[in-house]
Amino acid sequence: MNDQTIDVDQLTPGARQVLDAASRLFYEHGIHAVGVDGIAEESGVTKRTLYNNFASKDALVTAYLQHRHSSWWPRLQERIDDAAAPRALALFDVYAEDALHVTRGCAFLNAAAELPTDHPAFAVIRHHKASIEELLARLVREDSPEEPTPDQLGRHLFLLLEGAFAHQGVRGRELITEAREIARSLLQ
Repeated sequence: MNDQTIDVDQLTPGARQVLDAASRLFYEHGIHAVGVDGIAEESGVTKRTLYNNFASKDALVTAYLQHRHSSWWPRLQERIDDAAAPRALALFDVYAEDALHVTRGCAFLNAAAELPTDHPAFAVIRHHKASIEELLARLVREDSPEEPTPDQLGRHLFLLLEGAFAHQGVRGRELITEAREIARSLLQ
């Protein structure tokens, strides 16, 4: 991801409070709408504590996305480990479960819409999305060795999955179910 990946288990209690509060606020209200004063107030720490643990708001935004990725990825991997072939469908199941609990769509796409591409957190966004696409391609290669273009099919599944999740706020959660059925037919 980058050289400054945060290890949440190593954070002080104050830093953890800051990250937890910032994560809620960034997701619920957007990155630009949330200032460090609001984060400090919501987390119950001083701005000094915030800046002692996170050098800047940019560093905090980066930590927020890194933490979101690192806490979500093991759950995804567990579902894949338990899934029958074609395991790529497990990603659609995880996204469908996530759709039940999200209120503002994909945190990574939301952040990408707000941040310039040279922002340090943008590398985290790219890493997260590339990891999903690479995982889908790997699962296609492993589960369907006869597939002549596994990387291309992985990319198509990625676009189908991401598109359905991005539009579920507009069109409803059934879009992810429909996308899963399309994916199943592509994988046969």
